[in-house]
Amino acid sequence: MLKKEILDFCSEKGILLEGEVLNLLTEVGDVESVKTVLEEIKTKTSQRFITKSLLIQNKEKMENVLNLISGEKRESIEKLNIKLGLNIEISREISHVVESGILEETSSVLVSPENVVVGKKVEVKDFVNYFRNRFSCLRNILRENPCLKSLTSINKISGNRQGFSLIGIVANKHITKNNNIIFELEDLTGKIKVLVNANKKELLEKAEEISLDSVMGFVGSGNGEIMFANEIVFPDAFLLERKRALKEECVLFIGDFHYGSKLFLEENFLKFIDYVNGKVPNTPEVEKIKYIFLVGDLVTGVGNYPNQEKDLVVGDIEEQFSGVASLLGKIRSDIKIIISPGNHDGVRLMEPQPKLNEKYAWSLYNMKNVIMTENPSKINIGASKDFIGFDILTYHGFSFFYYTNNVQYLMKAKAANSPELIMKYLLKNRHLAPSQGSTQYFPLEKDPLVIENIPDILVSAHTHKSAVSYYNNILIISTSCWEAMTPYMEKVGSKPDFCKVPMFNLKTREIKILDFE
Repeated sequence: MLKKEILDFCSEKGILLEGEVLNLLTEVGDVESVKTVLEEIKTKTSQRFITKSLLIQNKEKMENVLNLISGEKRESIEKLNIKLGLNIEISREISHVVESGILEETSSVLVSPENVVVGKKVEVKDFVNYFRNRFSCLRNILRENPCLKSLTSINKISGNRQGFSLIGIVANKHITKNNNIIFELEDLTGKIKVLVNANKKELLEKAEEISLDSVMGFVGSGNGEIMFANEIVFPDAFLLERKRALKEECVLFIGDFHYGSKLFLEENFLKFIDYVNGKVPNTPEVEKIKYIFLVGDLVTGVGNYPNQEKDLVVGDIEEQFSGVASLLGKIRSDIKIIISPGNHDGVRLMEPQPKLNEKYAWSLYNMKNVIMTENPSKINIGASKDFIGFDILTYHGFSFFYYTNNVQYLMKAKAANSPELIMKYLLKNRHLAPSQGSTQYFPLEKDPLVIENIPDILVSAHTHKSAVSYYNNILIISTSCWEAMTPYMEKVGSKPDFCKVPMFNLKTREIKILDFE
């Protein structure tokens, strides 16, 4: 009955609904709230055909619609927000000052819906659907690029054509004896060769950057067998402006503790805790610290590599997590600690990685100011009544070393010691692991490694190198480590940074690197 009422209303108002959106709206259970949402979305977006992607793209407008609805009806629409995947509020300590009508906020942390599926049997079709979805998502991003004029699909190219564009996934790449680069490009309709002439030096440099399985745009001419490229278009990521919060709050970024290792730098970390707790003289800024991000490898784990036991001072993973909890428990309780896992933390290596296993990390789950997230994860902090907050994408960075060994300019730049270059590369590709071989992954229906919504901050770890940079107004942060130089790091030529902590002021955008080495 509710579905019929919604359809009758849409017919009356000239609104078309995507099937999935109709099903979601039916689940809201309140027809008047649904009518309000539909009318407002139509008005604010000037669109008659309402799809799930339209609602997600107009996240802020959806939030404004939410503000028009009160009481029990508001709860119905909040459930709709969650089903749409806009965000789930995990911890938002907001108190209303009734007398003055002022909204007072202490701190806000919003975590995107979970991606991890447990216990699902994986079939071949899951991988097919996974790559189809990835392609479709990145194709939609590329379609917005004005450079890609006269877009066509591969099966529609006939005869010799001038000035057309293609979007496809790079299935193969090789260099000819004349130093031309030839790609095999594939879309949902077929395959074609794309040739980049060695005489076009700038274009050739772009072509050298492309890794297998990337979704790219090409502009050129040719026929159904081969395209001669004149331009290469990456999905790319950019923000028009750099946000500034209305309230002065600071956030810290740390990672790669490797607690349990004989080389864990505990004395240095205790200095960090003293600083955060205001025990270091002449540091009034510590009162503004409201968030700490811990981006994986809290513990060094057990059995991660042969004969690891000889490198351990704590040989049980549960005891390792208890040790971390004991240290983090010394930090003042008004600071939100947001934790995501890494490859040493006793969770599966396939990405997305689930939250830390409560069976072993129960001591951290018992802490009231700790918020557990997956890897990767999208978190919004600092939101208030008049400010939408900072969107932060956390990724431990397991895929990074693949690109330092396979992308020519990253190899030349020795990017293993310059992680900001790798992070810029992944932002340019709008994917955290565009090549299939760069990480292990679980084939979900929707690829969570696609950077669909551009973050204000991308933060990672894994390389043990500290870096702060900007890419197209996106703040890039790589954390240092709290483990002294290991034989493995020395062997591979890595030069870790130790005990460096970036501190970012949400209002002034000032960045300080605190040094506890």
